[in-house]
Amino acid sequence: MYSFRLVYIFSYNLFQFCGHTWILANTIARFFTFGQDALADTFYSVGFVMSLCQLLSILEIFHIADGIEKARLLPRFIQVIEKNILLIMVIMLEEIQSKPVVCVQFFLWNILDLLRYPHELLCVMERPSVAMLWSRYSLWIPLYILSVIIEGKRSMLSQNLKRSFPCLSH
Repeated sequence: MYSFRLVYIFSYNLFQFCGHTWILANTIARFFTFGQDALADTFYSVGFVMSLCQLLSILEIFHIADGIEKARLLPRFIQVIEKNILLIMVIMLEEIQSKPVVCVQFFLWNILDLLRYPHELLCVMERPSVAMLWSRYSLWIPLYILSVIIEGKRSMLSQNLKRSFPCLSH
């Protein structure tokens, strides 16, 4: 018999995996269909699902604190809060939503999460894959560095927009 915690954490990871798979597939399909024009409206097409996945990612902090998931609390806390703050900035500053940097950021975030959630699912099922573990941590390093660079670029863009439109800072 499976425990409630096991079923819950499996369902949570499966939901996140499906959500991020849908976002990535939608982003890629739109790019191949519409080309460069897809970069401008990525947020409008996948923003709701991305917001939902990121909002639910706050639960990961509680999973670690409750002992459901084995991970370090502080790094996950920083990662979750950072992503949510950046997403809130995009939601609040409509001028950023149509910038290509948002499409690139969503793409990188989803690649990172699609490396993480399948590994988490396999661990929950007690069938960890060495290949999945290797790819998660090997690919994670360059992708995370690129993601941080893009986040910095987007933050600079946000600051420039706030300076250009003082009404946005209130």
